[in-house]
Amino acid sequence: MENFKILVIDDERGFLNALCRNIEAHGVKTVYTESASEALIIAGESKPDLILTDAELQDMDGFALCRVIKENPGTGNIPVIIMSGKDIEEGDIVKGYEKGADDYIIKPFSIKVLLAKINAVIKRYGKDSGKNTVLRKMGIELDPESRTVRLNKKVVALTRKEFDLLNLLLTRSGKVLAVNYILETVWGYDPALYNDPHTIEVHISSLRKKLGANTGKRIKSVIGVGYKLEI
Repeated sequence: MENFKILVIDDERGFLNALCRNIEAHGVKTVYTESASEALIIAGESKPDLILTDAELQDMDGFALCRVIKENPGTGNIPVIIMSGKDIEEGDIVKGYEKGADDYIIKPFSIKVLLAKINAVIKRYGKDSGKNTVLRKMGIELDPESRTVRLNKKVVALTRKEFDLLNLLLTRSGKVLAVNYILETVWGYDPALYNDPHTIEVHISSLRKKLGANTGKRIKSVIGVGYKLEI
């Protein structure tokens, strides 16, 4: 994790400074701010490997900030962990996941637990796995390192989740992937807390359209189970 840079956002200056010192003591670089609007500028300019934000900020709550980050093509592939108080309700956790959050951590927390979560999320994004082999199947060329997709040599613009979903389908092509497996692998959701198949349905529909009729129809729905990409 020593080569990683994390953007930390919290409007409690004392906590923010102490947290960044603790993270940096473990060899991870940090950039930080108390402002959500400033965080958006920093995220776009410095391209951190991960964003760690508090749920309650002065100018924009952490959920809205997460949504804006994920919807922006320039920052949409940056993972986000939301910090929140111990009185958080289950509905708030679900709300965060729906806005694109990759994980949650409840205050107060130990630095060891936080670093373990950061490491797990970054690994899930493949940033330290070395798995940068370009996938080529059915006229699709998917490059995990540059996070670009080409179909018959033409660039296809995908959101971060659409890219991750296609990556999974291509990697496991020909196999039926259960809804819970996709939610856990692509979104990082705990199926015990969130297992709404509509989340996947929306992204599958968009992915089919972007891949065009001939290729898109290869993504098959398996009723009551999940999806598969036919070879």
